[in-house]
Amino acid sequence: MENPVLISDAEKIEIKRNYRNLLRACRNILSNEDVTEIRKAIEISLERKKEYRRPSGKLSAIHSLEVANIVASEIGLGRTSIICALLYDVIQHEDIVLNEVSAIFGKSVEEIISGLLKVKDLYDKDTSIETENFRKLLLSFAKDVRVILIILADRLETMRSLKLYDIESQQKIASEVGYLYAPMAHRLGLYTIKSEMEDMVMKYTMREVYDDIAQKLNDTKRARDKYIKDFIAPLKKELEEAGLKFEIKGRTKTIHSIHNKIKKQNTPFEKVYDLFAIRVILNSKEKDEKADCWKVYSIVTDKYQPNPSRLRDWLSIPKSNGYESLHTTVLGPEKKWVEVQIRTNRMNEVAEKGLAAHWKYKGGKGEKGMDQWLGNIREVLENPERNAIDFIDDFKLNLYDEEVFVFTPKGDLRRLPKGATVLDFAFDIHSGVGKKCIGAKINGKHASIKQELKNGDHIEVITSNTQEPRSEWLNVVVTSRAKSKLKQALKDLLYKESEFGRETLVRRLKNWKLELTDSLVHQMVKHFKMKSINDFYREIAIGNIDVSSIKEYIVGLEKKEVEKDVAEVALQKSATNFVANVDEELTGATDVLMIDKNLKNVDYSLAKCCNPIFGDEIFGFVSVLGGIKIHRKSCPNAPDMRTKFGYRIVKAQWTTGASANFQATLKITGTDDIGIVSNISQVITKDLHLKMRSISIDSQEGSFEGTVTVFVNDTSMLDTMIKKIKNVKGVYSVARIDSFSR
Repeated sequence: MENPVLISDAEKIEIKRNYRNLLRACRNILSNEDVTEIRKAIEISLERKKEYRRPSGKLSAIHSLEVANIVASEIGLGRTSIICALLYDVIQHEDIVLNEVSAIFGKSVEEIISGLLKVKDLYDKDTSIETENFRKLLLSFAKDVRVILIILADRLETMRSLKLYDIESQQKIASEVGYLYAPMAHRLGLYTIKSEMEDMVMKYTMREVYDDIAQKLNDTKRARDKYIKDFIAPLKKELEEAGLKFEIKGRTKTIHSIHNKIKKQNTPFEKVYDLFAIRVILNSKEKDEKADCWKVYSIVTDKYQPNPSRLRDWLSIPKSNGYESLHTTVLGPEKKWVEVQIRTNRMNEVAEKGLAAHWKYKGGKGEKGMDQWLGNIREVLENPERNAIDFIDDFKLNLYDEEVFVFTPKGDLRRLPKGATVLDFAFDIHSGVGKKCIGAKINGKHASIKQELKNGDHIEVITSNTQEPRSEWLNVVVTSRAKSKLKQALKDLLYKESEFGRETLVRRLKNWKLELTDSLVHQMVKHFKMKSINDFYREIAIGNIDVSSIKEYIVGLEKKEVEKDVAEVALQKSATNFVANVDEELTGATDVLMIDKNLKNVDYSLAKCCNPIFGDEIFGFVSVLGGIKIHRKSCPNAPDMRTKFGYRIVKAQWTTGASANFQATLKITGTDDIGIVSNISQVITKDLHLKMRSISIDSQEGSFEGTVTVFVNDTSMLDTMIKKIKNVKGVYSVARIDSFSR
């Protein structure tokens, strides 16, 4: 919870400015009665929480006003959503109860704020995408799309204020927004917000690349502006002569978009041909919209040669998020390809503000496609076997693809992503149909389950009661619905087979007076080279592993145990004591590390990939299996962890005066002289009195290369040891290495 503090004069001015901007935006889109209620909500917000601050230091009141402004001006939502954006922070601090808000503003406000508070509560507990909390977070989203839109506004305002946060928070927030919220904004048709989010994420996670592209864009701005002007001039003249009312302008593509093109085309910035797009926005009556857009297309392609493969018609059948536009790519002056987007004012507002604008123009009828999508989210998430991160990965698969429109035998239209197959279509009809699918008739001709669908196909699915789902089908389907249903069906099938295999094994072992223990099962899984216990049981069920061979293995195992008993006990005792002492020193010293103040009673261990030592700059990484792994900030895995799993990174630092033994490995090269290994060992054990765990030397043609693993108290001691070993006659180089690079 934020701490109450005094408000500066500058902050008072900022509150007034945001207050006026919000009222001005509301007057443009809402009735006087609605504006009066919003004014009341603003006053409650300012009165009840005016002194709270967010982790960034920004006043909570200013944040809420700015979020409400985004909700009103940039997303175009109405009275209920604006009031919710203003008040959910107040209710979170318990300065006003939900029932009181409901009595003043109505039940719908209460329901949406309840959803927002659940999301906030989940964030306070755990933001890991791989937890059950994240599943609940997505389910909260799926109940009312306005919850998503307000949260998106909140995240956008947070990104705009990200410079106020510390570096760790910047990385964490930016990673989360890039992974979930920018794709979510895209799916909801909020292209302006999605683009801004992507650029800001890149700014904070790939700063050097971002600055490099930004600088190059700035350096080429004058030439680019001139080219756009020269391209537009003749088009403008012909459009005016055709009697069309329009606005035409050029816009440079986002830095994130340009970076993607550089990677996709594997080319430097200077050779990216479509750095900008031309947009023609028509002021047309709704009945004339399509005709006017095609008229503009005709004029553009008469003037400049089009690339037929780059025509995108979202006029005839809009995208599921309501997006309508006509895109073409033409060859402009200097033989440069230029993208031209043609749309009307109404279409442009839908493109900028997404679903909110779509609903406004369609009177609510445009919600059907989104309701279907939200229904799919619920269906996937309510499956307890479904991993939330799998859902997000599948969800993101289809975001940037085009769609195909196909028909059932009854003539019903089905919308699927480009690349969808017969099997995707079957699962889209019903999961039972998908599991039994053996092919289809497409336009009256037989087709396999792998055949990709094309616009306008009429499809009749062919099923068989003897058909069962197969794992290779995962390479055939592309939609998240099909993948989800197929994975579940395969799990069910595997479970049935593995249960049968287990029952068979238990029954046979019982006949032989043998007991099946967990330890024995794990040994057999390893012996028979199976990936999992379920796979092991399944192989028994289908006859690939003979039960008699299992009996032979168990009998042989018992004989070996008897023969090696005495020696094994002695060996295990020695090794166990040694390892236990090491582990106690590394992970048992609770005063060695201080981890994120928000985490309590956590287990931690030092990562084997980089072996951090007291004095190294470090961070914590939340393990999938529980506990925290401590890594060096220079760990080779660190960039990947920050980019893909930023939400799992926590602060960690060494406490002063800590004393413990840490394992470090050095790579040493030198001349292969007699006694050099002895000299190195003497420096470590006698001169510095350090414990040496292992040493390995490989000599070849008069030189040697080796590794030595020792226990040290801190980096200072390690540096001293490195200097002393370097002074040994015949040693060329000494360097610390990570364990996996040995």
